[in-house]
Amino acid sequence: MAYAETLDPSSSVLAFYATDLRRRREAAGLTQRALAGQAHMAPSLLNKIEAGRRLPTKDLSEVADAVFETVDHFQRLWPLVIKYAYPTWFRPYVDLEEAASVIRSYEVQVVPGLLQTEDYARAILAARRLDRETVEEQVAARLQRQHILDGKNAPELWIVLDENVLRRRPSGTAMMRAQLESLVAAADRPRTVIQVIPLSAGVHAGVGGPFATLTLDEGPSVVYVDGFLQGQILADPAQLKAAGRAYDLLTAVALPPDASVDLIAATAKELT
Repeated sequence: MAYAETLDPSSSVLAFYATDLRRRREAAGLTQRALAGQAHMAPSLLNKIEAGRRLPTKDLSEVADAVFETVDHFQRLWPLVIKYAYPTWFRPYVDLEEAASVIRSYEVQVVPGLLQTEDYARAILAARRLDRETVEEQVAARLQRQHILDGKNAPELWIVLDENVLRRRPSGTAMMRAQLESLVAAADRPRTVIQVIPLSAGVHAGVGGPFATLTLDEGPSVVYVDGFLQGQILADPAQLKAAGRAYDLLTAVALPPDASVDLIAATAKELT
């Protein structure tokens, strides 16, 4: 018996999406090849999606709603399903991030995921030597996370970057220039502040590695600390206090927001 036939739709949102897609396709008398052709994907990929072994794409969700006349049914499910692109341990952080009213993030190596361009995110993820389908799933998931910055309920976002972030090029200069220009544009949003710690600052309070603090309207604030194999979500008051102090020290040695944006823009212009 095929795996798709034994998939329990009540086991997860991903399983529900997969079984519902298969049920509606068969009810419409469409083969996998026919639907895959309309969604511009390989039939083998659609087969894996209907078996719950691959994540659906946003394009497939739009095509499915159009073909099966389900308005936005699959498009509304997709943001929930795409969370399965994240490791299990990271999904709780994504939920907390969506609920945060204030996000303060420090990065020493790469641009934070909330401000990455699509090409930059793809280059960062491809460096891990993941297969192409997994990279594309994780790129889509990362871009979906950024939607919390849109609308009237967008959180206050404060980003502190080590200057190393501006100098490291995951791929070509054109891609990095576009990423830096995107940072300049992001800094122009009323609820976003970006500061850069110049190399001249020397050793500072962020030498322990990247972290982020999330302030929630309901419930205790949390700290997310990145790690080699996986990150950690911390909620102990002493840890929160230590993270807050470290962040205050980082903003103190960083360039002011306007000077930081000028440095980012100048670095982008160097990439010709």
